[in-house]
Amino acid sequence: MKIFIDSARLDEIEQAFGYGIIDGVTTNPSLLKKAVDKLEESGEKITIEEYLKKILKIAKGTPVSLEVTELKQDKMIDQGKKLYKMFNPVANNVNIKIPVNPSFPDEEGRDFEGIQVVKTLSKAGIPVNCTLIFTPEQALLAAKAGAKYVSPFAGRIDDYIRKNNNISFKKTDYYPAEGFEENGKILDDNGIVSGIDLVAQIVDIFHIYNLKAEVIAASIRNSIQARESALAGAHIATLPYGVIMQLLVHYKTKEGMKNFTDDIVPEYEKLTRDK
Repeated sequence: MKIFIDSARLDEIEQAFGYGIIDGVTTNPSLLKKAVDKLEESGEKITIEEYLKKILKIAKGTPVSLEVTELKQDKMIDQGKKLYKMFNPVANNVNIKIPVNPSFPDEEGRDFEGIQVVKTLSKAGIPVNCTLIFTPEQALLAAKAGAKYVSPFAGRIDDYIRKNNNISFKKTDYYPAEGFEENGKILDDNGIVSGIDLVAQIVDIFHIYNLKAEVIAASIRNSIQARESALAGAHIATLPYGVIMQLLVHYKTKEGMKNFTDDIVPEYEKLTRDK
């Protein structure tokens, strides 16, 4: 499974790429604004355009998803093309993030505009990351429209199921992949029992029909969800910096290192010293 970093902070992205295990970046306008504002507060002047170019250069050779902010079909297409034309020449690694359904709760008749945008941009040779996916059928249509990536939001599905059933939780709390049982019934959202179940169902459908789009497990809240994304067959998990930093941590590993250093035989250690 590939690992993307879900961040807009240059320090986090640079640090994570320095570890040699990061395969791409996902970001969004909100994260970008916060990162740029933080730099400006510290006295550093930089535009969002300059900032984005820095991210693209750090991530050279790996995909970086840039998200549209427009909401209507024609404007999303126009903005997607402009973003790609403006930023892809920097390091040839831009993907455009398009919401699978850009309509609001009180709107009707616009449900397919996101899919039409995916189709248009993909036909123009622009790789698309179709985002805000919460059902397998949304992922299926995005893949059929030509999306290179589909991004199911695992953590947000877990949040939604808990909220609908009045279960208190913190954002980083683990939610079981097999679902949560209450009063003898597994809680679900339209047949989806957890965010990882959503990822797994999408992966299964793509395997059955040999669809080429890659599944990005998004909105991952902890290291256990990252592991379960891999077990579910996700091609990619996009992880916040904090979750990436959890992946190598285990008490027994640290304890083992301490015991190992305590038990080093001096004669053995000297074998490679001063050679």
